[in-house]
Amino acid sequence: MTNPNYPFYEPAELLDQTMLSLQELARHCATSPQWVIEHVQTGVFSYDNESSTTTVQVSSEQWRFSSQTLVRARRIAQLEHSFDADPQLAALTTDLIEEVQQLRRQLQNLQR
Repeated sequence: MTNPNYPFYEPAELLDQTMLSLQELARHCATSPQWVIEHVQTGVFSYDNESSTTTVQVSSEQWRFSSQTLVRARRIAQLEHSFDADPQLAALTTDLIEEVQQLRRQLQNLQR
């Protein structure tokens, strides 16, 4: 039986084109905007502005985050809070969780 409070498999509704601002992402992660800024600057996760691949600098107030980034950021915040994990370790753990979930989906598709 799955514990509904277990942070790693918390269901989240992904909204296709909805983009969140810095303030909204921080609020949904129960963190501060500074926490988000620090994690973007260290590469733990990134903002999803269309121009983020260009050399044009975008101010943090203009950053926009996808719902997939929200799920990742919430998981990282939960790992850091629950286990006092280093941000890089929380990001690595999140990468592994996401990869396991992807592999399970692929396996289910193959078994159909």
